[in-house]
Amino acid sequence: MSNALLSRLVLETTRAPEFIDITDQVNAQVRESGISNGLVCIFSKHTTAAIKLNENEPLLIKDMEQFLSRLAPPSAYYGHNDFSIRTVNMNEDECPNGHAHCQHLLLSTSETIPLMQGKLNLGTWQRVFLIELDRPRTREVLIQIVGS
Repeated sequence: MSNALLSRLVLETTRAPEFIDITDQVNAQVRESGISNGLVCIFSKHTTAAIKLNENEPLLIKDMEQFLSRLAPPSAYYGHNDFSIRTVNMNEDECPNGHAHCQHLLLSTSETIPLMQGKLNLGTWQRVFLIELDRPRTREVLIQIVGS
């Protein structure tokens, strides 16, 4: 028989880019679910905050932050940021975040990890990150655990 659990993490980010290691929170949800074998999907509900697996090593994280900023620098021109011509998907508190959307193209909205014997089947150095690409704000991450 298959079981499923859907839970949600609410996180406050402090800067961009920012790599937030959420592995421990995901593991806590796995333990709470009681599911031993299956899949865990971690999903960001945002187009400017990504979910990725990588190593939590401080110098590497700094390298990855700089890499993202070089690929799509916040200071570059983005039509998305030109509020004099943009007319679609506008909010009262709209901010210039074209760089964050472009950076997100290289990342992903979710990761799926095998669950074996009640544990995430991650590689030795793999950790789960929420990556803030835009600005400090509240972010929502869904964790779907399916299995038996």
